[in-house]
Amino acid sequence: MIAYLEGRLAETWGNACLIVTEGGVGYEVALPAHTLAALPDRGEPLALYTSLAVREDALELFGFASFEERQTFEVLVSISKVGARTALAILSIFRPDDLRRLVLEDDVLALTRVSGIGKKTAQHVFLELKYKLKVEDVPQAAVLAASGRPGSVFRDVLDGLANLGYAEEECAPLVKKILHEEPDLDVTGALRAALKALAKGRS
Repeated sequence: MIAYLEGRLAETWGNACLIVTEGGVGYEVALPAHTLAALPDRGEPLALYTSLAVREDALELFGFASFEERQTFEVLVSISKVGARTALAILSIFRPDDLRRLVLEDDVLALTRVSGIGKKTAQHVFLELKYKLKVEDVPQAAVLAASGRPGSVFRDVLDGLANLGYAEEECAPLVKKILHEEPDLDVTGALRAALKALAKGRS
């Protein structure tokens, strides 16, 4: 198993790059979109965590900027109906913490944003992720667990605030705090509390 490569960037094309090691060996590595966009200039040092996918007709190497992302890729390809290319497509849209957040918030349909994943496949992948991802590693997992509230309340409140013109990035920390402090709130109560806090913060 080729698990790590260090060398210099020689070329990029499509969703892949060519990394040449000090020994003069070049490896073609497929990358998630965000990693591809953050590559250094040609000739500059490059280090990637990698995973080798073995097929009957080819060997494909996939690269990631972090070990966590590589391990998440391994989790994804362990799911039936998810091949290496589909796993890469998922990680091009969702970072590891994003996937954990989807599990915490029961946001199944978000996976349909990935090309080639329909509603039925998204449900299958989501159920597998619920068992295989370590959601307790995400800070908000502790918040939601402590609140005793299902992720749908959190999601519904954010959706309601979005419909009123508030940005999710601004509202998410506030809603988490509200659900943590008042675990018995329903969607209406949490939304009312969030609006009150937002109005106070902007006054």
